[in-house]
Amino acid sequence: MQVLNCSTKLLILEKMLKSHFPESLKVYGAVMNINRGNPFQKEVVLDSWPDFKAIITRRQKEAETDNLDHYTNAYAVFYKDVNAYRQLLEEHGVINWDQVFQIQGLQSELHDVSKAVADSKQVDVKLASFKATCLPPISAADTSFLMNSSLQLTYLSVADVDLLNQTWSRGGNEQCRRYIASLISCFPSVCVRDDKGNPVSWSMMDQFATMCHGYTMPEHRRKGYNRLVILTLARKLQSRGFPCQGNIVDDNTTSINLAKSIQGDFLPCRFHRLILTPPAFSRQVHL
Repeated sequence: MQVLNCSTKLLILEKMLKSHFPESLKVYGAVMNINRGNPFQKEVVLDSWPDFKAIITRRQKEAETDNLDHYTNAYAVFYKDVNAYRQLLEEHGVINWDQVFQIQGLQSELHDVSKAVADSKQVDVKLASFKATCLPPISAADTSFLMNSSLQLTYLSVADVDLLNQTWSRGGNEQCRRYIASLISCFPSVCVRDDKGNPVSWSMMDQFATMCHGYTMPEHRRKGYNRLVILTLARKLQSRGFPCQGNIVDDNTTSINLAKSIQGDFLPCRFHRLILTPPAFSRQVHL
């Protein structure tokens, strides 16, 4: 195991990962954020350098953690050799198996290999799998339909965190609330607000440079706000050099149709998110 903490090598790694798209996108996004101030206190662990076969991004050991917070205790994975990933996963000190955490990646063997190692430690694994998408270069979004309304196109604030926590399908708990507040504070977001300043539609970027928690309040749907938010956020991310990647639940036909309408590419690989829970926390974790 090596921890890559040299800024020059991290910039080289960022360029190297581009040649392994789309499977490397989650690790690439994490490395981009590390190279741009590292607001989420991440680090890169790999089997060797520069001829690596497996990479894991993780929270820095010195960062403050909550053992129930699988949102923040998150690892991204990319490997060229699945056996190298297994060996890295099994190596002492790479993963904190004593807390609830998640593993993200875009490779098909990720679940089976991770689960085999987790089973040997009596750690429970829950898998969620999604369609993975990437948006093409976006020109400026059409905001003309907002001109004669009281709506405002702006960004999210930490004052909005309770609403976002309530409306996110993965939310509704204190760990998620803190995580959303951190995302809002650290990364780009876009929000449409009504005349009272209340959010009606929004999206934001996460720690892996993925567009997430796209949501429109039910009474404001079918008005084009979600499309406006997604295009505006995509444009903002692209202007900063980030890829515009997203994950869509298989039966979310509204988001699938929206992605198709803006020429989004559905990647040949799927996004996999594993939530791993050690026995000590099996009755406490919010999935």
